[in-house]
Amino acid sequence: MDIDVELAFADEVGRHFARQNALPPMTGRVAGWLLICDPPQQTIAELSEVLRASRSAVSGAVSMLEEWSWLQRSRAAGERVDRVSLHPAIWSRMVDKPADYTSLGAVAHHGLKVLGEAPPSRRARLLEAAAFADFLAERMPALAAEWRAHRDALRASGELPGGSGTSS
Repeated sequence: MDIDVELAFADEVGRHFARQNALPPMTGRVAGWLLICDPPQQTIAELSEVLRASRSAVSGAVSMLEEWSWLQRSRAAGERVDRVSLHPAIWSRMVDKPADYTSLGAVAHHGLKVLGEAPPSRRARLLEAAAFADFLAERMPALAAEWRAHRDALRASGELPGGSGTSS
């Protein structure tokens, strides 16, 4: 493959992360590279070199992606450096986090208590935030189960690779 084309893809993912999540583009560039690189495990030094970025920028991006549970670290016996790769269950994990929505709902409900008997026009934004969070917290477990069933059907048909390291 052409490295420039691959780097353009990583940059595209970086721009996506910046637009959609207001994150530094490097976070998305690291994620984008980890989606396509070979081998799938990379060191900070390797990421820094291929992405033509400072080690500190790459380390910051890796830390952010670890906080989101997108990455996993590993170290082979005898190695002195960690390797990072996308977590094999990343897509399931993204829909399998009802606690994220439950906590957002709790904050919104607390805000409603803070506002007390404020006029409905002032409470409207929090009411909608609480209803949205409650809806997602309720629906996400079913959506996660639907995704797993869909993924398993794609694996059974051969459209997705299956096997160890890709489950959950």
